[in-house]
Amino acid sequence: MTSEQSATLTFADHVRARAEDDNVAILFEDSSITYRQWCREVARRASLWRSVIDAAPTGTSPHIGVMLDNTPEFTMWLGAAAVTGASVVGINSTRRGAELARDIVHTSCRVVVTDSTQSGLLDGLDLGGANGRVFVVDSTEHGLLLAEHDGARLPTSAQCPVEPSSTFLLLFTSGTSGAPKAVITSHQRLNFVSGSMVMITELTSTDVTYISMPLFHSNALFTAWAPSVLSGATIALRRKFSASEFMPDVRRYGATYFNYVGKPLTYILATPESPNDRDHKLRIGFGNEGSEVDLARFAERFGVRLIDGYGQTETGASIVRVPGMPAGALGVAAQPTITVRDPGSNRECPRAVFDDRGRVLNLEEATGEIVNAGGGTFEGYFNNEEANRERLRDGAYWTGDLAYRDESGFFYFAGRSADWMRVDGENFAGAPIERIIMRHPSVLLAAVYGVPDAEIGDRVMVAMQLKPETNFDIDEFALFLSTQGDLSPKWLPSFVQVVDGFPMTSTNKVVKRDLVKRRWHDVEGGGSARIWWRRGRETNFVSFDAAAADELRRRFESVGRGQMLA
Repeated sequence: MTSEQSATLTFADHVRARAEDDNVAILFEDSSITYRQWCREVARRASLWRSVIDAAPTGTSPHIGVMLDNTPEFTMWLGAAAVTGASVVGINSTRRGAELARDIVHTSCRVVVTDSTQSGLLDGLDLGGANGRVFVVDSTEHGLLLAEHDGARLPTSAQCPVEPSSTFLLLFTSGTSGAPKAVITSHQRLNFVSGSMVMITELTSTDVTYISMPLFHSNALFTAWAPSVLSGATIALRRKFSASEFMPDVRRYGATYFNYVGKPLTYILATPESPNDRDHKLRIGFGNEGSEVDLARFAERFGVRLIDGYGQTETGASIVRVPGMPAGALGVAAQPTITVRDPGSNRECPRAVFDDRGRVLNLEEATGEIVNAGGGTFEGYFNNEEANRERLRDGAYWTGDLAYRDESGFFYFAGRSADWMRVDGENFAGAPIERIIMRHPSVLLAAVYGVPDAEIGDRVMVAMQLKPETNFDIDEFALFLSTQGDLSPKWLPSFVQVVDGFPMTSTNKVVKRDLVKRRWHDVEGGGSARIWWRRGRETNFVSFDAAAADELRRRFESVGRGQMLA
């Protein structure tokens, strides 16, 4: 297939191409269906949807909200939207109440497709144009409704014209630092991204793709579902990610490829090792935000090649790993138009200069925002011009992610713009500190963020989740920190907290804004949180209890900064 031919294709074409394919399409729990059977089910849902939209007022947005776990039903509605020219809105069921209603109304959903395990979340909510149009797919009523469309055939391109530029998906960003934004994805954009994934992973119809990352998110759709449909590969679905069931599922389904995002590698590696760890058919995994240590440990333990890169739902900029890259590096730019710029001056930042211990000597001036002057394939946010102006300005795409770059062109992730903190007059973000703390053998996950200082600026706080059956010694941890040559004195945490788990998005990303709000407040009123702190400039840590919290609050109030603790 030439690039010119690919550019004219839509996902309607890819779905129709599977109509007579008898390869297994979906493996789910104890069931399986072929692509031929899947297309028949897609046709029924497409017919149902056409009956809904044909009866709607002229100009109604053809948006189908899908709030489901990873089930065959989700994929069938993706197929139905593709062949009818509709758009699927991925609804995150971890959102609640007004926030959930906001997502549905904001994206002008005409119907919401869900099941009995999640339909109760919609009770009492104003769903705008979807009011009274909730399809509960495992209900008797919906079964009878769908039965009216038995025998329906996939609509032809003449019956339902779909253009490559037509919107196919509205996918929300993770919302780790603000309200989620709905990213527009056209047929041609998804076709380009998923086609690239087929080439990168060498996916064929003999492969089995294991998907446990949520289908309402771009990672699962861009790197797993869509490439599998293009190549005719089998898709093995798990409702939700489980670290303990990952390898059993991989063996059960004969999976050869999997996708990930966030911290699943960390959780899988925390499961007990087994002599059978390499007894599987997995050959490759693709994802992003895997730590350097986890990538190496996963490949060594399970014998699986991992491709980890930097990317966003917006696909505005891409950074890729290459052989022989320096420790801690994110990779190199996939396009020469990607640089690191100062958001204030719009000038490219100076390259980072390292000392012999690996510290960046010019960190503040070298750190800036990752920017793509070429714009990438970003098609905008739906119904959010303010966010569009923030992303697309000065003729470039601004990612909102911070980094610095060395003389050889390697990027180093520094965090997100919301992670920026100022300590003793120096600006920096938390990601480099997290990389150092994750070296500690007892630390499973670490999150570094800024909390207010009583006098001015911020102090560094770290929350850590420990590996199972691990004892924590604050003095030993302090000694560990003192031996890390690349830990700047200003990076030394003022507060250390051990947590049982983190507030996470559905894609296993830490929600730092919740940690920033909690700070040390968990100990006030006699709470049982495990927190230690350094008083002032001291280097040793002591327990931070309710009395210490009162002491600190009085210090804030004495200098007129008590409002910072609200």
